[in-house]
Amino acid sequence: MEKFTVHTGRALPLDRSDVDTDQIIPAQYLKRVERTGYGQFLFDEWRKDPAFVLNDSRFDGASILIAGPNFGSGSSREHAVWAIEDAGFRAVIAPSFADIFRNNCTKIGVLPVELELEAVRALLDAVLDDPSTEITIDLHDRRVTAPDVQESFEIDDYTRWRLTEGLDDIGLTMQSADTITAFEATRPGWLPAATS
Repeated sequence: MEKFTVHTGRALPLDRSDVDTDQIIPAQYLKRVERTGYGQFLFDEWRKDPAFVLNDSRFDGASILIAGPNFGSGSSREHAVWAIEDAGFRAVIAPSFADIFRNNCTKIGVLPVELELEAVRALLDAVLDDPSTEITIDLHDRRVTAPDVQESFEIDDYTRWRLTEGLDDIGLTMQSADTITAFEATRPGWLPAATS
């Protein structure tokens, strides 16, 4: 997983509340076995509307998604975060997230940044007024900075450490590879062994 320390980028203003995971990535695209290739189906139904913000070329290359409250509700599908990541987004800023979606984000490497509604509104307005507006998210300092906006956000120390080190669950396990190998060497030969 790619490390997240400080990220500066332009943002996509998705000014909607209660965006659920089926809206993020519809169920018919969940048949893939890889975790890549979902970006082209991100917000698939909404993209059929030419006026949908993701079809607005002024926001091409945006790497931060700003949305309304309760982002990522609905099912627990990891594919929703894979689609967001595959479409080039490194972080999602919203007033609130569904718990499972937030957890999936941190395990996949997309930073969920929860800010007060007023701060999110200020960021949405700034980006809508000027799509070239850059936003900086500093995970070390837990701070979001944009013109006329400086806000702190909360994230627990363990999750922050994992993201800054770029460690997903497999990466964490592989940090103990020597210990696992040493343990396996002590097990009787008749027991099943972990193999690489």
